[in-house]
Amino acid sequence: MLADDRLVSVVQGWVQKAEIDLKTAVLVLRSAEEGPAESVAFHAQQCAEKYLKSLLSWKGIDFPKTHDIGQLIQLLPREAVIEFTAAEQRRLASYATVTRYPGDYEPVTIDEARRALAMARRIRKHVRKLLPPPALRGGF
Repeated sequence: MLADDRLVSVVQGWVQKAEIDLKTAVLVLRSAEEGPAESVAFHAQQCAEKYLKSLLSWKGIDFPKTHDIGQLIQLLPREAVIEFTAAEQRRLASYATVTRYPGDYEPVTIDEARRALAMARRIRKHVRKLLPPPALRGGF
């Protein structure tokens, strides 16, 4: 396998995992309007994070082990930057950490879960335009 083939394989792995998270978020949201909104938001965040990591991998940019969407966006090269407000970045990142464990926080509403899913889809759409077609094959 050539170096480029290995890189495409790594990127494809990130994309496939991101697509699984997106599909999970959509299915949970559809399952019941009163369903586990926190799970929808968590999987939406995971989808966005993995898509950003796929693009960073493709661009050859090392990234830390983090759930911080803002930190990942800051690592993107200028031509790949996505417009995401600081508030959107913080909110989406919070779904990966704060809501996963018991604590003192406001419950995630269905409307918030829908917004998280919309944010993930924005990142997905942006990143998929910048990835090589072979990395987008397979999966879901």
